[in-house]
Amino acid sequence: MNPSAHHDLLTKALHIKKRFLAMYKSAGAGHVGCSLSVAEILTFVRFGWMNDTDEIILSKGHAAAALYAMLAEDGTLSETDIQSFYQNNTYLAAHPPVNKLKRIPFATGSLGHGLSIAAGLGFAQKLKKTDKQIFCITSDGEINEGSTWEAALFIAHHQLTNVIWLIDRNRLQGFGRTEDVMKLEPLDKKLEAFGFNVVQADGHDFDSLQLSKQKAMVSSIPVAIICNTVKGHGWTTYENQVDCHYLPMKDGEYELVVKEVESDFAKRINDLEIKK
Repeated sequence: MNPSAHHDLLTKALHIKKRFLAMYKSAGAGHVGCSLSVAEILTFVRFGWMNDTDEIILSKGHAAAALYAMLAEDGTLSETDIQSFYQNNTYLAAHPPVNKLKRIPFATGSLGHGLSIAAGLGFAQKLKKTDKQIFCITSDGEINEGSTWEAALFIAHHQLTNVIWLIDRNRLQGFGRTEDVMKLEPLDKKLEAFGFNVVQADGHDFDSLQLSKQKAMVSSIPVAIICNTVKGHGWTTYENQVDCHYLPMKDGEYELVVKEVESDFAKRINDLEIKK
């Protein structure tokens, strides 16, 4: 990836993380861990891949704060909007709403529905013969849902190469580790058997995500990108811990998490400068 573009994505991701951390702290709300695992994926899709006419479906709607923070970064939402998160009479609810924001075409958070929505949108665009792409980001836990596999069958059968499926594979869900709750592995082989070109990526690394984009763009069959991530990435107290799914930040933890996130990005930007 071009160093300048990489630096820009890092800067945007840092802004997004700091923004949603402040939102969670102000609201006293949880789901911090799943937002930290998906932040770079959202940043890359919005600012490093999709066109303004494309659609993005965040199926893992419990990470809504990360989506709102991304929309603030691209100018769709104002800081005043952001400050209303999780408050009475807000349209920035705990899960993405419907018919409130142009960039949120469907409500999500009832897990397992997002990929079906993306499949329908993708099929419609194929019939219209447009170049519009549909990006769908799911959690790995919601792959337990039968509707996800039904949508996968539909996408593969109709060769919907305009649907890009990104899986936030942090291996944790609300009640435990995915492999203990309902085993998914070998996930790549299962998806391949359904008819997908499966690409593995480091979901926190923009060079890796860029490589997955390049592979997707030349694929003749639908692509599923398994984005390997860490739940609570950068929050050392709860990183890769089940508790970070629901628990809000305690007093004093907010300042610590922000410092850790800033330190992580400073290191990554420094590493990028060294590579130039």
